Amino acid sequence: MTMKKELEILSEKIHLIKRNETESLCLVGPVRLPVKQGDFEATFQWYTWLPVEASTTIEQVLENISQSNLALGQQSSILVYGNFADEEEALIRMHSICHTGDIFGSQRCDCGYQLHQSMQMIVEHGCGAVFYLADHEGRGIGLFSKTMAYLLQENGYDTVEANHALGFADDTRSYEDAILLLEALRQKPSTLITNNPNKLAALQKHGLLADKHIPLWGGMTETNRFYLQTKIEKAGHILTNGGLEDDERPVLHATRP
Repeated sequence: MTMKKELEILSEKIHLIKRNETESLCLVGPVRLPVKQGDFEATFQWYTWLPVEASTTIEQVLENISQSNLALGQQSSILVYGNFADEEEALIRMHSICHTGDIFGSQRCDCGYQLHQSMQMIVEHGCGAVFYLADHEGRGIGLFSKTMAYLLQENGYDTVEANHALGFADDTRSYEDAILLLEALRQKPSTLITNNPNKLAALQKHGLLADKHIPLWGGMTETNRFYLQTKIEKAGHILTNGGLEDDERPVLHATRP
């Protein structure tokens, strides 16, 4: 049971945002989060969220937290920089969790590069947010399934073929919760950092984007070249934002491993 003093402190930083008639999102934050990655240093405002029943109160969230076994699952979070609510221009990145790339620095993908580069771009711009989406591992298939997909990829499958072989669709990710929280944190349009047309379409549907997006290519290695080529050929990932010349586009020609 949370004591009265703790309830007073924490309740000021907890917000219940209605998702639908039966569910809400419990958003907690901001928390001051100093970050250092090599030469890059910045202080972000950190939020995290959890789905709860619509009837849940803040007091019930706090009373039940120690019995909820939240360590057995993953929770998503948001890194905010600058005056996100009021600045006219803000950059956002909807980043799918990648256990291997973001944490271990795996060279099988470009996820770690995109995450850290997005954070730097947002700080350099002066305002923005990274939405770190925990239920998106392996384009929504989960870490355990992703491990099996990797084994298939080591035997010549591309990422799409491996997902299909395991009984999954190409991409099962949803951005609806992140969009709902974006709407709660900022009313003005934002510029999305992405190469993914599905992310663009999801946010454009809600009228949350500025006219342009910012592509983010880089971190290419010999081990992820085929992976990146598959993104373009089978997932329709966007090479440019209309401002790059042909000779500036990434050269990704690759054969299967």
